Amino acid sequence: MQRAIRLPVALSIGLLLNGYSGEAQVMAANWAAPASVKPSPTAFQTLQLRDVLNQFKTRYGVDILYEDRMINDQTIQPTAIEPGATLEKNLENVLRPQGLRFRKVKHGVYVIIPDRKRPGTSPNDPNRSQTSLDFSSGMADPTAANLHTSIESGRERSTGKESVDKAISGTVKSETGEGLPGVSVVVKNTTRGTTTDADGRFRLNVPDETTTLVFSFVGYQNQEIAIGNRTTIDVQLALSDRSLDEVVVVGYGSVRKSDLTGSVASVKSEQLTAYPSIGAVQALQGRAAGVQIQANNGEPGATFKVRIRGGNSINASSDPIFVVDGFVGGTMPPPEDIESVEVLKDASATAIYGSRGANGVVMVTTKRGKSGKARIDFNASYSGQKEISRLKLLNGEQFVNYIHDINPNYVSRGQNTDWQDLVFRPGNIQNYQLSLSGGTDNVKYYLSGAYFNQKGVVMNSDYNRFSVTSNIDVKASEKLRVGLNIFAQRSNKAGVISQELSGGPSSTGVIASAFKFGPDQGIYGTNGRFSVAAINDPIDNPYALATQRQNDNVTDQVQGNLFAEYQLWKDLKFRTTLGATTNSGRTGTFVPTTIMAGASVGGAGSMTGSRNTLFQNENYLSYDRTIGTAHRLSALAGFSYQSSRNENWGGSGQSFISDALSYWSLGSSSVWQAPSSSLTDWKLASWYGRINYALNDRYLFTVNGRYDGSSTFSRNHKWAFFPSGAFAWNMSNEPFMSGVNWVTQWKWRASYGLTGNQAISPYQTLARFSTVFAAINGVAVNAIVPSSIANDDLTWETTAQFDLGTDISLFNNRINLTLDYYRTVTSDLLFSVPLPQYSGYSSQLKNVGKVQNKGFEITLGTRNLTGPLRWDMDINVSFNRNKVLSLPNGNDIFYNSAPGHMVGLDQTQVLRVGSPVGSIYGWVYEGVYQNGDAFLAGSGFEQVAGGEKFRDLDGNGSLNSNDRTLIGNPNPDFIWGWTNELKWNNFDLNLFFQGSQGNDLLSYTLMELDLLSGINNATTNALNRWTPTNTNTDVPKASGTRTRRVSTRWIYDGSYIRLKNLAVGYTFPSSVTNKLKINRLRLYASAQNILTFTNYPGYDPEVNYNSSGSVNGNRNLGLDYGSYPNAKSYTIGLNIGL
Repeated sequence: MQRAIRLPVALSIGLLLNGYSGEAQVMAANWAAPASVKPSPTAFQTLQLRDVLNQFKTRYGVDILYEDRMINDQTIQPTAIEPGATLEKNLENVLRPQGLRFRKVKHGVYVIIPDRKRPGTSPNDPNRSQTSLDFSSGMADPTAANLHTSIESGRERSTGKESVDKAISGTVKSETGEGLPGVSVVVKNTTRGTTTDADGRFRLNVPDETTTLVFSFVGYQNQEIAIGNRTTIDVQLALSDRSLDEVVVVGYGSVRKSDLTGSVASVKSEQLTAYPSIGAVQALQGRAAGVQIQANNGEPGATFKVRIRGGNSINASSDPIFVVDGFVGGTMPPPEDIESVEVLKDASATAIYGSRGANGVVMVTTKRGKSGKARIDFNASYSGQKEISRLKLLNGEQFVNYIHDINPNYVSRGQNTDWQDLVFRPGNIQNYQLSLSGGTDNVKYYLSGAYFNQKGVVMNSDYNRFSVTSNIDVKASEKLRVGLNIFAQRSNKAGVISQELSGGPSSTGVIASAFKFGPDQGIYGTNGRFSVAAINDPIDNPYALATQRQNDNVTDQVQGNLFAEYQLWKDLKFRTTLGATTNSGRTGTFVPTTIMAGASVGGAGSMTGSRNTLFQNENYLSYDRTIGTAHRLSALAGFSYQSSRNENWGGSGQSFISDALSYWSLGSSSVWQAPSSSLTDWKLASWYGRINYALNDRYLFTVNGRYDGSSTFSRNHKWAFFPSGAFAWNMSNEPFMSGVNWVTQWKWRASYGLTGNQAISPYQTLARFSTVFAAINGVAVNAIVPSSIANDDLTWETTAQFDLGTDISLFNNRINLTLDYYRTVTSDLLFSVPLPQYSGYSSQLKNVGKVQNKGFEITLGTRNLTGPLRWDMDINVSFNRNKVLSLPNGNDIFYNSAPGHMVGLDQTQVLRVGSPVGSIYGWVYEGVYQNGDAFLAGSGFEQVAGGEKFRDLDGNGSLNSNDRTLIGNPNPDFIWGWTNELKWNNFDLNLFFQGSQGNDLLSYTLMELDLLSGINNATTNALNRWTPTNTNTDVPKASGTRTRRVSTRWIYDGSYIRLKNLAVGYTFPSSVTNKLKINRLRLYASAQNILTFTNYPGYDPEVNYNSSGSVNGNRNLGLDYGSYPNAKSYTIGLNIGL
């Protein structure tokens, strides 16, 4: 009879939730009574609380945990359920009359607990009975999504006798140190147990022979703890990122991981804060499949280049967009303030962002307050740093011997200076963060302040940053929720020039000078001034450059985002956001007369400033409904408006009265350069929508679309539509898989769609003018001349993306495997196409060309050990192949990326159909000529024993430009990351390896040093140079007439394996923290980049010379010259929770 009652009760509650209260009561009464019995008018005027909670779980798609004894025989009035109300409102309505309340412990999980405000309901009541958990109902995993605990009072089921030989008590906390209510604590291999109270505390009487307790909770990893002689046991549960019900943030919403139809990678807070980093972008390196991150420079405060599934453009930006708490283009907060990061990779996930989604989307969710008492967290760390490696250079004596091979008359300066030792220094990082969070059910808050200070490994390179994050959430009414997110940051960077781009003495970098400068010279010359190079170009020595030249930058960022969300109807919500961010910066440089670059002009100073303002308004409706048990439908429709204004200005001067005036007094210079200023703005308006439909949790469909209008494009192509569609099949939910118990989930995914790239500068489609100085009758006047021709047909770069993937979870989520194959083709690439001379213009920006990326991604997560020693492992591997499909007229496009002072160097790279973007182009080096060899003819090539020998590819018997070919691919065959996390009792260990395989490097650094042309220092390879008595070598002889030439001699394997992080930590038990009157204390020690395995003999294989800009970032990959090297670090830190 009980089973017969369940169906109508469920239907009646469903009708109540959908607004049909009268029909619900009549149906329940008529269906429940036997046919021979006429129902009483008062029959089923009440509902079982257990049934109501179970229906809530189904209706709202959440987990609700409770002890059976709390709700046994509890009934409610049907009128307590409000149709169209939120889950939390209905929970409050049905629980409050029973002396109960709820607590939301994580997204989608609620725990029913006694209401302390009512007498006799305190969970800490000494009269509260001990309880036993009964898992005999067939649930193999107590952390399953529909878990509820069945509690039986005060007796051991197997014997019926009380067993109170030993009392065990303690606290169970989350990974953040917060007490977890509702955690099951069970004596292993029995049904005896209890659950934790609202503060995560428990007390349990166990038989004296008990050896192990099992702790389990929804969404967290189980723990087994050996009791030993202890009576107090404290446990910290780790989140189970394998949970199929984990919520993943996507564009304009969130979705259960099991319902995803697109390709999304998630990175949690613990991974981002595993070691001190400049920012969250650096912390993402190696954490997500398909995401390649490289430092633009190793200096303090450096930025990073991010590529998701390769570079999709050649001349436009390939940078992904960052969405911070819904703010598109928002500033990334410090890692300590981030809750999670999701990387959207395929069109199904990114098309909702239309013209900005072609390069992927990085969704950032910051931490927010939770209801409960105020919580204070403090994190501090200190790191000592040292450069990863140094170049092996000649000392003073070796250098002079080498130079004498070319110039026997060279006079040594008699010193033996290690310039690298002078320039490099021990560095350090100090990182501090203090946060306050908490709130009530109606108002929640999170406030954080962070300070980061880095003293670089190169002298006089420093960076510091202070930031404040504030998030406030207010439940203004039962239907209205509002919030405000504020982020403010100031950074100061005092740097050195570490990369030489333009050439010439005034732009020599400190690193380049350190390896080029002759070691036979000292810091000061005989005239008492700083020494300059005695051979070749008279550049300043590196010590003088590092200590005398000023290069300062200050940046202020303020970002605010206000949102309001209103429940219009039971399944329909409206959300609006209004946000703005402003980024102001100032850069000052000064070259004093104490160094050669400034002495020739009486000192040179400059000041530039900028202010970038971004405004955004989002408005969208979201609809989410479950229809019966088979259908789930969600829909989204919205409008977006964004505008940007960029202001830039600057001035410079020369010939200052005194070096002490620096760049702060440009007016004191007697030679003024023309000041500069500019103003640009752009606007973007968009309509967008999405529909998700799930049938029987087996067949999942997603359709996205966005209609973008951008001011940056021509009047003929202002608007474009970017659609996508996806299908997923939860194969594991099919009836034929019901007996395959070792498969937890097996889902197939496929998607296809179009996304765009609007990342070009404003006004590119318009006819523009520029100013020039002209002389009229001997008088200089300012004139305006046409500079570019209009193009009314300039349009978006469009990327077509296909993705096929599968998600497999085995053995109750102990093994999780995700595989993805993708192919993207970007068409209508932006190129400057040459115009006929008679047009009066040199070139015009047009849409021509295509580029393709295709690849395969593997993400594997395993839980190898689950006992007292827990071991989790994550591996991700990403393969990508980049290829140019078409170019203007199909012709090769050659270009030069060499440092500016390397004059005479021919083309270094080529864009060629069928080859990767950034392919390195040059000659094939075949060693050195020996006595008796036949020399190949060719102007500028050596025809002498000991000279460089190159391959004659066209076979005509002489060397010329036709003998060049593709000699290097800077794109890696694959990149990977490997994380191991081990926990034993209160100890934890983290090992994180990261690497790149198969990419080629073109080293201008080693070309500069080992050309052996006698114009600067050399590496110790010069000791093995060809001489009449040392002929068995591939290092040519020293020659003052040798020409720089890109060849395979300077191509190196850039593969590397790096131990990115090794950390050991200890969390103190509550027996210690209680005495200290704190909730949590953890100490840790870690090391970063301490091991790097590579065959590259330069400073660091992770190079990125001349590729930091958005435009040339894909063309100039795999280049090395004078870049500030990455550092290895040794860190100690602590985490305190109050």
